[in-house]
Amino acid sequence: MAKKTTVKPLDDRIVLKPTVAETKTASGIFLPESATEKPMTGTVVAVGPGKLNEDGSRTELTIKKGDVVLYGKYAGTEVDIDGVEHMIVRESELLGVIEN
Repeated sequence: MAKKTTVKPLDDRIVLKPTVAETKTASGIFLPESATEKPMTGTVVAVGPGKLNEDGSRTELTIKKGDVVLYGKYAGTEVDIDGVEHMIVRESELLGVIEN
């Protein structure tokens, strides 16, 4: 059995699993990949310990594991973890938390 990779983000960085783009419309029409717009939401998988301040203390993050967040179109860095696409973003790159 293969060991699962874990990523522990540093400082104010957050690991997200992006929401998968819809490939079918509500009426049942399948969309080609080139016609689908990349969603800008994702689920938080891991959070760092917080930004390190000049006095050595840390500013705690307001985001927690499991939150669904909205991020900017060009935010973060895409990474592949065990064959699954993830994003690493700073908390300041997040636009908001989606609440249901």
